[in-house]
Amino acid sequence: MPTTRWRQALLVLLAVNSGATDAVGFVSLGGAFTSVMTGNMVLIGLSAANSDGAVALRSALAIVLFMAGCLIGSRIAGPPTDGDPLWPRQVTRALWIELAAFAVYAVGWWASGSHPTGNVQLVLLSVNAIALGVQSSAVLRFGVSGLSTTYMTGTLTTMMAALAAGRHPRKVLPSAEIIAGLIVGAAAATLLAIYVPVITPLLQLVLVLVVIVTSSMRPAVPKDGPDAQRSQP
Repeated sequence: MPTTRWRQALLVLLAVNSGATDAVGFVSLGGAFTSVMTGNMVLIGLSAANSDGAVALRSALAIVLFMAGCLIGSRIAGPPTDGDPLWPRQVTRALWIELAAFAVYAVGWWASGSHPTGNVQLVLLSVNAIALGVQSSAVLRFGVSGLSTTYMTGTLTTMMAALAAGRHPRKVLPSAEIIAGLIVGAAAATLLAIYVPVITPLLQLVLVLVVIVTSSMRPAVPKDGPDAQRSQP
């Protein structure tokens, strides 16, 4: 498999994880998002108009903790550099922090009987927001304009702008795959949370672990290698 296609597959898995985590936050942790901060800002406005302090608190807390996760992820992953390989090791190190956060969330989820309520919801929502903040900022290390595995409005806008500019649909396929991954993750996590909640955290844990293990096993391929030139999105 060309090296950028391999990286693309891992990015899609991270997008699936984002969709799953956001769905869990909305369905089971009080109705707030863990990576869609624009949605949380709208929820704060709606809750202010409706005098719904609980929703405002959850949404505001998710925003603050997501920003904290971004700070952590940025510090660990660092900025893009000219000598970076296709998958910098620093990205994998940041994902270990995300995996640890999901492990804490899983323990809390199971300790609550897989049906968290009240303050437990707030804690688990906060942990998941930190995790996706780390993931969101770690992906910036790739230095690819418009690339994200968490917030998709920019990805969708970039994709439509490329098509409007006459680019071949094949050129925007990677963006479409990531968007599709987010939707699939949200659907899968919602079904698990409703019908088999006890295994819901395993979806996030397995997805991130697969990305970590796979990226750790691959050699550090330069960005400008022959496969990269053939397959760059």
